[in-house]
Amino acid sequence: MRTVYDFSVKDRKGTDVSLKEYSDEVLLIVNTATKCGFTPTYTDLESLYQKYHAQGFEILDFPCNQFGQQAPGTDESIHEFCKLNYGTEFPRFKKIKVNGEDAEPLYKFLKEQQGFAGWDETHPLFPILDKMLSEADPHYKESSDIKWNFTKFLINKRGQVVKRFEPTESIDHIIADIEQFLAE
Repeated sequence: MRTVYDFSVKDRKGTDVSLKEYSDEVLLIVNTATKCGFTPTYTDLESLYQKYHAQGFEILDFPCNQFGQQAPGTDESIHEFCKLNYGTEFPRFKKIKVNGEDAEPLYKFLKEQQGFAGWDETHPLFPILDKMLSEADPHYKESSDIKWNFTKFLINKRGQVVKRFEPTESIDHIIADIEQFLAE
C-alpha cells in the first residue's frame, strides 16, 4: 500500500526531500497562499505547530498560486512573509500546483485518498465560496480537486491519509483529530 512516505518533494530552495524523513510523525499537509481570505489561518497553524510539535507533529506547507494568483512572489519571499507576519516555524516547500495534469504527484495521491470533504456551512465565507464555485461548475462538489487554498490533509504515523479538512473547517475539529492520532 502506498503512503506519503513514497514521495519526495522540493523544499523552498529546490532540494529534494523524502517524506520518509517524517515517518512516525503525525503530519498536516496544507496548500497555502499569502493573499487569500484564509491567509490568517497561518496563525492557527503556527499555534498547532507550537502546541504539538514536541509530541511528534509536523505541518508541511506547500504554497499554491492556482487560485486567483493568491501566492505571488518567489518561494523565499513567501517564506519571509509568513515568518514576518505570522511567525511560522514549520517547514515550507516549493510553490506547487495542486490540481490539473501538472499537479504535484503528492497532491494527486492525497486527493485520491481523500476526496472533497465539503464546506462547513456555518462558516461566514460558505455562501460566497459555494456560489462562486457552483457558478463555475455546478458539479464541483463531486470532484476530489482542491477547491481553495488552506485545504489540509491529516496523515497518521504510518503515512496514511486519514482525513481531509477544507479551509472552512473549525480548528477545534482538527485539534481533536491531531490529538487522537498522536495518542496512537
